[in-house]
Amino acid sequence: MSGGGTAGHVLPALAIAEGLVAAGHPPSSIHYVGARRGIETRLLPPTGFPHTFLDVTGLQRRMNPRTLVANAVMPLKMVRSVWAAYRLLGRLRPSVAVSVGGYASVPAMFAARMRRVPIVVVSYDKRPGWASRLVARFARVSATGFDGMPLPRAVHTGSPLRQSILAIDRVRDRADARGVLGLPADRFVVAVFGGSQGAGLLNRVTAEFVERHGDRRDLAVRHIVGERFVGQAAPEHDGASGILYQVVGYEEQMPQVYAAADLMVVRGGASTVAELSAIGAPAIIVPWALAADDHQTVNAAILADHGGAISIPEASFTVDVLAEHVTRLVSDPAELSVIGRRAWEQGEAHRSGRLIDLIDAVGGGTFEAAS
Repeated sequence: MSGGGTAGHVLPALAIAEGLVAAGHPPSSIHYVGARRGIETRLLPPTGFPHTFLDVTGLQRRMNPRTLVANAVMPLKMVRSVWAAYRLLGRLRPSVAVSVGGYASVPAMFAARMRRVPIVVVSYDKRPGWASRLVARFARVSATGFDGMPLPRAVHTGSPLRQSILAIDRVRDRADARGVLGLPADRFVVAVFGGSQGAGLLNRVTAEFVERHGDRRDLAVRHIVGERFVGQAAPEHDGASGILYQVVGYEEQMPQVYAAADLMVVRGGASTVAELSAIGAPAIIVPWALAADDHQTVNAAILADHGGAISIPEASFTVDVLAEHVTRLVSDPAELSVIGRRAWEQGEAHRSGRLIDLIDAVGGGTFEAAS
């Protein structure tokens, strides 16, 4: 299993690993290959899965003296990482290599090709990233999160999601989740999540929303700001005389957040969109305008075009717009329910288990590509 750099790649990889364990594979048989500078160095060790971190870096798009130096040495690091991965695969002798994308996946997948290990590319953005497009050229099959994705030998399997997410029942788990998070049972709960790194725009708008609506006793906001923004976050409110406002850097309890929230306010990352649809969580999606090929807008449309989410472009996302939607949905639970139900209808593939079956088939030599 290889990929990483950001939680958007690492968490899907862990979801696949968990799915393989649930299908009967021992954890010791699943080896993760990532980058030394990625968030995987934090997320992998507690899982118990064997792992190797390579000294590989991605292309830096912001030009300054530091990034120019980093880009200059990137090819050398890539070559060294391919050779290190080649030696690793020679020792492990894997039956299948799974790429979840990102620059960290490239060395292991090149090494897998050199070792003649069959490759499965798992791509969950509606517009696949460059690493997935590159590796898919020589992969045995491309497992896609959404139908109609432009990759060779594509099979629509749904996206990889953590078992803890798939197990959520938003009705059954609501009260317990709110108890765990310290959220009241009788308030409308808004959860704001800008991805593992946080999102400056979502943070600014949410902080202003809380300031303007500080006297509202019917609202609670759990705001996951990202660790880099914790020092800039607005003060928390205990809810004693108005709004309840919680600030979290990195959220360790996302399943509980999904179960507890009446409304999510999120970015348009592919994993987030897949999670929303898999559990039927109503959401306002604000796609990141600078995402490569504007893929977050395309991801958001997968739900919004079917009434399963509200998609708002960055340029239009203001505190007044957020307040308008929150106020309307607080007073119209029927509309909120419809959004959640339509999101759920788009999530069947993500709940299906087809991805794990496909990886098993490729690893076991029983997969037959469509003619």
